Amino acid sequence: MPVSQTDLEIALKNVLNVSHLEITDTSSGCGENYSIVIVSASFEGKTTLARHRLVNELLKDQIAQMHAFSQKTYTPKQWSDLQAKEAADAMMT
Repeated sequence: MPVSQTDLEIALKNVLNVSHLEITDTSSGCGENYSIVIVSASFEGKTTLARHRLVNELLKDQIAQMHAFSQKTYTPKQWSDLQAKEAADAMMT
């Protein structure tokens, strides 16, 4: 049974204080491969591994139905810094 982007969004937003969320179906719409970017204050003070474990636990039922799942997790500060760096890099090219 394919997993929908809405299922993932609801599962994450119900538990995490999400300030930014990008969910991309990388399986051409069949719902078997997803890549997500999550920005949440809930990640403050956690290592990348701890963040990924938290997300994996929240989505364990959905991930069990997928072929592939990748995630990038950021704190609001990290996300802001990344956006500023990308904007600066874009201006230099």
